[in-house]
Amino acid sequence: MDTCRLIHDKLAGSGAWNMAVDEALLLSAVKWDACTVRVYAWNAPTVSLGYFQRVDAPPDDAGRRHLPAVRRLSGGGAILHHHEITYACAVPACHSAAQSPTGIYRLVHAAIIKVLDRYGVAAHLRGIPGAEGDAAFLCFSRGDPHDILCRGQKILGSAQRRRRGAVLQHGSLLLRRSEFAPEHAGMLDLIEQPAEAQELPEELGRAIAGEFADRVESGALTEEEVRMAGRLESSRYTRRDWRGR
Repeated sequence: MDTCRLIHDKLAGSGAWNMAVDEALLLSAVKWDACTVRVYAWNAPTVSLGYFQRVDAPPDDAGRRHLPAVRRLSGGGAILHHHEITYACAVPACHSAAQSPTGIYRLVHAAIIKVLDRYGVAAHLRGIPGAEGDAAFLCFSRGDPHDILCRGQKILGSAQRRRRGAVLQHGSLLLRRSEFAPEHAGMLDLIEQPAEAQELPEELGRAIAGEFADRVESGALTEEEVRMAGRLESSRYTRRDWRGR
C-alpha cells in the first residue's frame, strides 16, 4: 500500500466519541480499503470496558465507579484512560499486514519501542505470558506477550477487532500514574529524567503509519466518517451505566 493517512486529534474527545471514531475508521477500511493511523486523547478520565468483559458490579477502587464508562469494540480488560496517549490503526483486508493480526501487534509495538528509545525510555516486549491473571478487572493488571514493559512495569497494551478481513488495533501508552489506578505507573514515572513529551503523539503516529505504507499523509476524518461516527456515538457508545444500559 502506497499511502497511510495519519490523523492527530489534538482536541481531546469523550469516550463515546473516541470509540465511535475508531469504529468508523474500521468501516472505512472495510468499505474503501482506507489505511489509517490515529493518535488521540480523552477529555476526562474514562474507563473503557472490553467488548466481551462481563461486569455486574464494577469495583469501586480509587473511585473508578463514578467515572464515565464506555464499552469499546475490542476485547480484553478495562482500561483507565487518563494520563496517556492512545493510538488506533485501521488496516484494510487487502493489506499484507492484515493477513497476520498477531503480526500487527509486533509491527506496531516495535515501532513504538524505537520512538520511546529516542526519549530515553528503555522499553521491550514482555515476550512470554505474564503471571498476571486474565480475570483481573483492569487490562494493565493482566499480562500478554505483546505488552510493552519498562523496568518490569506494563506501560502499553493493545487490543484488536476484525471485520471482513480488516483489522482495527488500538492501544494505550501510560504516561503518568493516575489517582484512579495508582497501582499502575506510567513511563514518565519510571525514568530518572522525565523527557518532554509534547511531540511524542505525532512521532508515534508517524512511526506506526510508516510501518504500513511508504508515504504518510496527515489528514482528517472525511465527511462520511464524521457522519458514521456521529451515528455510532449515539446508537452504540452512549452508555447510561457500566453494563451499557
